Amino acid sequence: MAKTMTETTAPKLWIVLARAYGAIAAYVEHRMTAEGLCLSDFMALEVLLHKGPMTMSAIGEKILLANASMTSAIDRLEKLGFVTRNESKEDRRIRIVELTTEGQKFISEMFKRHEQDLEFVMSEVSATERTQIRRALKKIGMAAKAAADSHKQAVAARNN
Repeated sequence: MAKTMTETTAPKLWIVLARAYGAIAAYVEHRMTAEGLCLSDFMALEVLLHKGPMTMSAIGEKILLANASMTSAIDRLEKLGFVTRNESKEDRRIRIVELTTEGQKFISEMFKRHEQDLEFVMSEVSATERTQIRRALKKIGMAAKAAADSHKQAVAARNN
């Protein structure tokens, strides 16, 4: 069956997804820089705002940041007075990162502006379209994860 010029093939969709993500990420990063933060610092503060105190490795997993980069981000945020690192009551080897009062105030205000920025960028997308896009992206993400896991298992089986 011949493909029409208007058909959205998987490679075309991949390009649109990548370009849309790149454009939104560049816009968000620009806005974060104007606020005096890099994107990884903002993401760490945002996860602490919404999830509460957690270990550096847990924050890194949530925002997809390597341990060394996570340490640097928390160091920067600690110098700004936005977070503290405290020993875990259960295990003194574990350090728990939490927002300070100043950090809570800063990220709460900044997150409100971030939400407004994203609403502005996505203002041409209706509520129905947003729901459809979200569902479709979740399907794509789960399918990609399953494919990656399957590929890893196949490679591991060949190497044994």
